[in-house]
Amino acid sequence: MDINTAFLIIGFAALIAAFLLLVIGLLYSELMNSDIPQGVANRGKLHVVHGLFVGIAIVGRILDRLGLCHQVVQKTVPVPPGLRVTDLTFSEVPVRVYEPTAVSLGLRRGLVYFHGGGWVLGNLDTADEVCRHIAKESETTVVSVGYRLAAEYRYPTQLDDCEATTCHFLSVAEAEFGVDPGRGVIVLGQTWQPHCAKVWPIERMDICCLPNHAVPILFRGRMAFYFLQYLNGDTSVCQDVLEGNHIPAEMRLAFKERLSQNTSLLNYNGEVYHIIKDCLDPEVSPLLEDDAVIRLTPPAFILTCEYDVLRDDGILDLGLEVTWHHVPDGFHRLMEFFKEGWLTFLSATQAVDSI
Repeated sequence: MDINTAFLIIGFAALIAAFLLLVIGLLYSELMNSDIPQGVANRGKLHVVHGLFVGIAIVGRILDRLGLCHQVVQKTVPVPPGLRVTDLTFSEVPVRVYEPTAVSLGLRRGLVYFHGGGWVLGNLDTADEVCRHIAKESETTVVSVGYRLAAEYRYPTQLDDCEATTCHFLSVAEAEFGVDPGRGVIVLGQTWQPHCAKVWPIERMDICCLPNHAVPILFRGRMAFYFLQYLNGDTSVCQDVLEGNHIPAEMRLAFKERLSQNTSLLNYNGEVYHIIKDCLDPEVSPLLEDDAVIRLTPPAFILTCEYDVLRDDGILDLGLEVTWHHVPDGFHRLMEFFKEGWLTFLSATQAVDSI
């Protein structure tokens, strides 16, 4: 072996070692900042899940910055008997349609599904298992929407995509898919995507003492970061938002029962408010709409997890017709682990079946 080859091998090994140390360091820091309470289901398993999520995210971001990798290739899962899965386009938005193949005596029910990820992460593949299960077990035609993601596409692109695909499906539901639009088509979203009917308003981000604010997989700080990425891409005010400095006096008074009493009116920063003021639009935060308008919404099903930073029950306060299923040992993105081999959580299976 000549000297040049030896130096090349040593340099490559050093580069790999530095890369691994960087990943391990970031992973260690992330895990040390997490807090998994005793009540969470399978705490050890959640530690593993969190580590995998963080590790993949760190490696993916580094490789993406280096221009070496732009997406994770999803495994191809055979379509089970009794189900037909088709990739289509509705109003120029990619969708995946799941149709039971069993003979139906009448028109089927329809469901439009918006995958989770805070408008920033996820795709049709990440929602695939859940949609297959719902379609087959409930004999329902499911349309999964592949809306465009932030930060490449800002608000209101995601809402526009979801609205366009839903309207398109309603217009062709009976003629092309044998779905009865008269029965009402269900709109279902995971994590932030119930946005189309209810959402965790941004002004509640000033609550820093929630018992679940540091429980994996979604931390409070990361929630604010994702929301700002979706809103306008300006994450420089993330800390101000977390401290509640964006809430004007009149809004603080109007929502005083829902806001932390640990922040002062003196902390208000008009510049921060100007940057994120769109988040106070009812289209972005529907629970800021007048109560009279919210009361017009159709019957709702709400699935909450005790240790999810997005846990909320605001829609219950208005006396709406609500079916509420609460998972006392659940965490954020629990539904994605209902059918993941040894990483399956029993409470995840129960949560999906409750739908």
